[in-house]
Amino acid sequence: MRQGITHAKYVLMWTEAKAPSLAEMEAMAHEVFERLPKTFRTLCQGVIIRVDDFPTDEVLGEMKAASEFDLLGLFQGVGLPFRSESAPVHMPNMIWLYRRPILDYWAEHDDTLGEIVTHVLVHEIGHHFGFSDEDMEAIEAALPSAALLC
Repeated sequence: MRQGITHAKYVLMWTEAKAPSLAEMEAMAHEVFERLPKTFRTLCQGVIIRVDDFPTDEVLGEMKAASEFDLLGLFQGVGLPFRSESAPVHMPNMIWLYRRPILDYWAEHDDTLGEIVTHVLVHEIGHHFGFSDEDMEAIEAALPSAALLC
């Protein structure tokens, strides 16, 4: 129990708490995005961020996922390093966050929900840039702690 919170307030806090809705989690993802460094956000111009409960069956098949809980997020589109002026017009780049797998992960780990959403968002944006996992870890480590709070 947190210091300064009475037992009654603690019980009330958890008896009234609900998992965030799709809209609330999408708002959280956009808030996290706005806290990322401006240079990073500028390069993401046109990337659409969406939240859905689960990936589609098609995505699960393409990713060879064993369960609908295996994917926390997904980048769909053509990453910056792979774009070409001569390439045909394509759909806008999208980042999907999957609410139920994220909530399941949250329930099983000590990270805050804000930390998890930040991690997934940075990871999927990293795919937009063609970054390695090490690059994405460095970006996430450099974020101010305020970027992890929601």
